[in-house]
Amino acid sequence: MRARALPLCSKTVNSKPPPASEAVPASISQNIEAIADYYKREEQKTGRAQRLLEHIGAGIGRPMFLGVGLSFVAVWILVNLMAPRIGVPAFDPPPFSALQGIVSLSALLITTIVLIGQNRLARLEQLRGQLELQVNILTEQKTTTLIRLLEELRRDLPMVRDRHDADAATLQVPTDAKQILTALEGEKRSDEAPGKT
Repeated sequence: MRARALPLCSKTVNSKPPPASEAVPASISQNIEAIADYYKREEQKTGRAQRLLEHIGAGIGRPMFLGVGLSFVAVWILVNLMAPRIGVPAFDPPPFSALQGIVSLSALLITTIVLIGQNRLARLEQLRGQLELQVNILTEQKTTTLIRLLEELRRDLPMVRDRHDADAATLQVPTDAKQILTALEGEKRSDEAPGKT
């Protein structure tokens, strides 16, 4: 049976940049630049020692590091088990106390390096969370204002039948962030109360 040739795609990939009309709006590019500037400033605040530790931490987080560590331990054990068989004294005979000390010290240093990096990332994440909360509150306030204005417009237009919309009336009321936080804290406390599983 003869194979049929697949039809060629009639569309070609456009490698040119999009025209100016399709470019990112100025407000979006300003936001992107502001965020990029923020991260650049945070990176400049980071000291040389912090950068070095984060670079080491990034290396520790790679699969290759695990492979090198396991290989080191395997070679150490193998050399110390095989040395007496070829007539050479083992430099760390079983139970490999020197290896245990090296691994324990390595674990302490690795944990400290990772925690130092995580502390800075946690601080950045907390700032990002605060920014998101502020943006969400601002968006909610704008949405509430828009709903209120639309409802006023609906009431004022003579050709639109005026009716009571309970959902729109509820959505016109601005959200009280303190009230939400109090409710969340109360729910958290009730979840943490003794006797609750």
